[in-house]
Amino acid sequence: MSFLSVTRHFLPRARAASTLAFQIRIFLNELPEVPLALGRRPSPRLWRAPQPQRTRLVHSVAVSVEQPLLGARSERGTGRKCQCSSLASKQKEMPTGKPFERLPGTVRPKHYVLSLLPDLKALVFDGDVAVQIEVVKQTSEIVLNAIDLEIQNVTLKGNNVLESPKTTSFSVDDETVTFTFAKPIAPGPYSLSMTFKGELNDKMKGLYRSKYQNQQGEERYAAVTQFEATDARRCFPCWDEPSLKATFDISLSVPRDLVALSNMPVKHSKETSGLIRYDFETTPIMSTYLVACVVGEYDYVEDKSADGVQVRVYTPRGKKEQGLFALEVATKVLPYYKDYFDIAYPLPKIDLIAIADFSAGAMENWGLVTYRETCLLVDTQNTSAVQKQWIALVVGHELAHQWFGNLVTMEWWTHLWLNEGYASFVEYLCVDHLFPEYDIWTQFVNDTYIRALELDCLKNSHPIEVPVGHPSEIDEIFDDISYNKGASVIRMLHNYIGDEDFRKGMNLYLTRHQYKNTFTEDLWAALEEASKKPVGAVMSTWTKQMGFPVIKVTSRPDPDNKGVVLTLSQSKYTADGSKPPEDFLWMIPVSITTSKRKTVSTVLKTKEAEVVIPDVGPGDWVKVNPGTVGFYRTQYEPKLLERFIPAIKDRSLPPLDRLGLLDDLFAMVQAGHTNTVEVLKLLEAYEDEADYTVWSSINNVLVKLNMLLSYTDCVDEFRTYQKRILSKVSKRLGWNPDPTERHLDTLLRGLVLGRLSWLDDDDTIGEAQKRFDAHVNSSQTLPADLRSACYKTVLRAGGEDVYNTLLKLYRSVDLHEEKDRISRALGAAKDSEILSKVLKFAISDEVRAQDTVFVIISVAMSRVGRDLAWRFFVDNWALFNDRYKGYLLTRLVKFVAENFASEESAKEVEQFFKAHDISGTERTVQQAVETIRLNAAWLQRDTDAIRNYLSSN
Repeated sequence: MSFLSVTRHFLPRARAASTLAFQIRIFLNELPEVPLALGRRPSPRLWRAPQPQRTRLVHSVAVSVEQPLLGARSERGTGRKCQCSSLASKQKEMPTGKPFERLPGTVRPKHYVLSLLPDLKALVFDGDVAVQIEVVKQTSEIVLNAIDLEIQNVTLKGNNVLESPKTTSFSVDDETVTFTFAKPIAPGPYSLSMTFKGELNDKMKGLYRSKYQNQQGEERYAAVTQFEATDARRCFPCWDEPSLKATFDISLSVPRDLVALSNMPVKHSKETSGLIRYDFETTPIMSTYLVACVVGEYDYVEDKSADGVQVRVYTPRGKKEQGLFALEVATKVLPYYKDYFDIAYPLPKIDLIAIADFSAGAMENWGLVTYRETCLLVDTQNTSAVQKQWIALVVGHELAHQWFGNLVTMEWWTHLWLNEGYASFVEYLCVDHLFPEYDIWTQFVNDTYIRALELDCLKNSHPIEVPVGHPSEIDEIFDDISYNKGASVIRMLHNYIGDEDFRKGMNLYLTRHQYKNTFTEDLWAALEEASKKPVGAVMSTWTKQMGFPVIKVTSRPDPDNKGVVLTLSQSKYTADGSKPPEDFLWMIPVSITTSKRKTVSTVLKTKEAEVVIPDVGPGDWVKVNPGTVGFYRTQYEPKLLERFIPAIKDRSLPPLDRLGLLDDLFAMVQAGHTNTVEVLKLLEAYEDEADYTVWSSINNVLVKLNMLLSYTDCVDEFRTYQKRILSKVSKRLGWNPDPTERHLDTLLRGLVLGRLSWLDDDDTIGEAQKRFDAHVNSSQTLPADLRSACYKTVLRAGGEDVYNTLLKLYRSVDLHEEKDRISRALGAAKDSEILSKVLKFAISDEVRAQDTVFVIISVAMSRVGRDLAWRFFVDNWALFNDRYKGYLLTRLVKFVAENFASEESAKEVEQFFKAHDISGTERTVQQAVETIRLNAAWLQRDTDAIRNYLSSN
């Protein structure tokens, strides 16, 4: 699933999902918003740290050599089991989940025959289902999942049995229905038949209604399914757990003028009573959360992939040309994945469809992938380059799931990261192959890797593998850990074992477990078998432990080798700089490179080790973690850090290393290991920077500091500082795109102007007002990539008149992307009265429920708006809690709360949520309160030094 991230995707990429101190980025610049158990699982194993020991590595040849650190014994090799302490003892206490038990193992579904009849006028549906089941153990009860359904006419047939249950009972808390029979049911095959009724709800889950306007401007509804994680039970009674796979025969009865779609192609159709009944071919064996149906008015474009799969992209009627880009991507993605996995896509067709009301970014239903309109449709005149790039990533992500998630499925939600982390990695492989001009792997570091580090350093983070049980707990793990940390550690693993062995291992994993369910250990076993490296031992330290290490680097001369001896020591990095209560130890694949481009690779298995790097002169730099591949922070002693400054200025240090240095130093500042002034000084070395990805990291630093300093008297001085840092790059790029410029320069212009839009720069305001007037008067259309920055700039400089003009523009367009762009710019207003109007507008009928959250978040990006947004959230809590239970609610909670910076605010947020039901958002609330206190400590620690530096410079 892709979630819109409030920063990187202004949504989840039921990527979803993700996830999110990248947070403010989508608001400040035009970035797509992409948008995250008590199961049967092996006991978690944690690596216990041995006593500190120092080993010495001497590399006579330092060119991509991998050697083990001497004396760092693998715990596998000792024959000693890895000790498992409870996760709670290794980290801050986790939120307490609701009591929960999985469905009994006495009955297993084999095949569903499901018929649905949605009524798009009365907004209800009728259905019937006959489930072929296997009673594994004698029982008098059959328990399955159902919620918000009226179930009737229950009959059990088979083994000379034909009877209805003696009693039927529902559990709202457990979301189950229990049929109790008069006599015990003997083991064997049976058929359980039921009829049922339900509402086409407006909650964007289960079988729900999606509102749209047809070509005549009339309001209409489509019927759409969204079942992940646990909402198939809202559509039909079923065994709604990922491991309880079955096959499905699905039928839809719909009016003749509507399109009806499901996972498989239509087998046959016939007209009865004014309706068309479509019977679809039998699906492969699959989990209930992947079942999908859509009924509505749609056009489509189609093509066949090189490997013979029929691909269609469904769009609103009259807009099929907007599906052409996604069609091009999808038809190329399928053969790429077939070649990469060495396994063909197993279904005869794949449909991609744009849905008007959709909570996530996209959903990987097998054979029928559903998307937000903004994550699928491209208008050649009005879609920005960054949004188009995002669409390519989302399409690549969801189609990766057709293998990794659909063909092979995690056994329980504890292993969600197997689905989402892997798809979030592979989407970049795919897009890099299709669009090399995007230089997408450099963007991965800023958009995925750093986002994960920012969340995972909190005491209220969670391991990649987090035990979940009750459905209310599952939505919280569709976050930056499951998606972004998952993708980042797989990228590290891919680099560690190499692409060839990685591909071999993936083929082995998918072939061995196709149509089945897996645990994380199954993936490690396949990759270990392919690579002959200790994948399980290395990776278990990354998936079962919360957090990540910081490697501290010191050096001393080594005259014998005309080089240096580096001392590497690892410890757990914490956001507040505190020492963890217990020892943590990771097995860390480490690479080291020098200015002479010589590279050493090893695995750091102990608390401390020495590495000899030969041929390093007095002025040469030595970089740990080149390419920013390893999932850890690096802390250099000052003399090593100073050697990078000339290489940053002349850009001889590669872009990802320039980015990584800045981000690691900023992390040390946040944790209190060094003063914020050191980052302000380092940023001045980047004044001639030209790389988009590096500027994205610089922008993140500026945004965070701007938020913090809004609570001080340094606001004007810091605004002047930012303008100075941005002056050279803004003058070089200007406002006018060059027809021959690189894709990344187009993105960089939008980023820089987006940052300037918040700084009230006179030149930027003048140019923006001129271009905005021409755009509104239709004399010269603004390029899509500049609109967000332009809208924010003129709104901040203007007042009520500009606000009303933007509202008029919002009401006149029908492209969802443009509506998003305008509505999310409204939060940039400086006037509190206008911001109050924006908040009321956000919950009006003019804004889709899925978009309300992001309009409110845009208001919370400034100090004056943050107070207003929080009060608005508190006053309308009942509305939001009812409307958004799940992913969107956790995102709203996160962004309206976490950017305060005082103990008083922390207590207020804490007390509010103690007094209200927050089931499903407990961890998010804890993270927000922790972040507020980190902000407060940061200000108390560094404000005086920052003030002195800014005033003297």
